[in-house]
Parts: sequence; structure tokens; C-alpha cells
Amino acid sequence: MSSMPALVALLDAISLPVMAAIFVSALISSVAGFAFSAIAGALLLHILDEPVRAVQIMMICSAGGQAFMVWSLRHEIEWRELPRFLAGAAAGLPIGLYLLLDADPRLYEKGLGAFLIVYGLFQLLHRPTHLRTQHPAFDGVAGFLGGITGGMVAFPGAPVTIWCGLKGWSKERQRGLYQPFILVVQLAALAVLAWGVVPSRMPASVEIASLAYLPAMLLGTFLGLGLFRRLTDRQFGKVINFFLIAAGIALLT
Repeated sequence: MSSMPALVALLDAISLPVMAAIFVSALISSVAGFAFSAIAGALLLHILDEPVRAVQIMMICSAGGQAFMVWSLRHEIEWRELPRFLAGAAAGLPIGLYLLLDADPRLYEKGLGAFLIVYGLFQLLHRPTHLRTQHPAFDGVAGFLGGITGGMVAFPGAPVTIWCGLKGWSKERQRGLYQPFILVVQLAALAVLAWGVVPSRMPASVEIASLAYLPAMLLGTFLGLGLFRRLTDRQFGKVINFFLIAAGIALLT
């Protein structure tokens, strides 16, 4: 009987509009494998009056969706290249978290958003660009930049996704690299925030309620992956650029 009040409180804390926003965001973003936070943020920040709660819901759902996608694409994971990207991210993540917690986000969000829009439009309007020079050190640089953007705007996939596209890889190989990269960086950022920030700012009731949105995230992700598998490599490249533009617009608004 003592658990009944807690269950009632949990059900009261669940919002159907938030559930729908998570599902739609997961369905759309899982086609490309990134930009969930950009899409969900644009929706949730208009639904919820508590930005901290919205961010926590996005972080938890994003980690759950990324884990599901990584498991679904486990046979395509690029185990040889991935450590170079993660090593770079380990150096970049502290910088990104510093910018998140101690700097004015307007100083960098607008610049990153403008870059993503310009790059996405350029790639859509021109033939796909593939670089011939692909030194392994560049993988670490892409990972370093992904660590920074992952910490400061919860978007670690942008630099790595762009770099994988410039390599001319197939859609499966691209996602076999940046999908686990995004998951690891997001979990690392979440762990650092939970260890040093979240306990002092977020009540336990909000954390429990946030987990209730995971089923919507997983269902949307499952359906989005089905759409991804129907795309050709060329179609996938166009989808990636559309998502980069959408993420850029989200950062500018």
C-alpha cells in the first residue's frame, strides 16, 4: 500500500504531449542516427516550463535510444577506427562541459548552428564531396570536436558524422562508427553531470518520471531504423545533410 502514493505521483508526472514529442523526435532522428536532442528540444521547451527537466528527459531518452541503435547495428561497428575518435573525445569533452556550465551558450550555439546550415546546404546543392587524404590523426581531431559539441550542446555526432561522410563510407559503415561514438560520449557526459551537478539540482521524483518516456523513445527508434534500412547510400547522404541543417536551425532559434 505504501507504494501506491508513489505510483500515483509518477503517473501524474507523466505528460502525454511530452510522450508524443519523444516518440516523434525518436522516429525522425533515428533515420539518420543523431539530432534527437535538437528535434526534441525544439518541441519540449515549448511544452515544459522547466528547462532543467526537459534537458534531463532528453539526455535519458537519448541514451536509451542510442543504446538500442548501437545494439541493432552491432555487426557494423567499426572497432578498429572507433578508439581514435574516442581518444579525441576524451580530450574534448571537458572543454565542452566547461562551456556548458561556465560560459554563455549564446557565444557558441549561434556559430555552430550557422556552420551546420551552411555545410548542409553546400552538400545538398553540390555533388557529394569525398576527401582523398584521410590521415588517422584527422579521426582524433573529429572526435575531439565531437567531445566539445557533445559537452556543450549535447550534440557529439555533428563533427564525426560530417567526417564520416567526407570519407565516402557506406551508410552502414558511417553509422557503425558514429552511433557507438555518440552513445559513449553521451554516457560520459551524463555520468559527469550526475556526479557533479545533477544531484544538487534535480529531485529524485523527476529522475524516475523521466524513465517513463523510454518506451516512446524505443518504439520511435525501432520504426526509424526500419526506414533507415530502406534508404540507398545516396538517399542517406541527403538525409544526413537535411538533419544537419535542421540541427543548425534548432541551435539558432
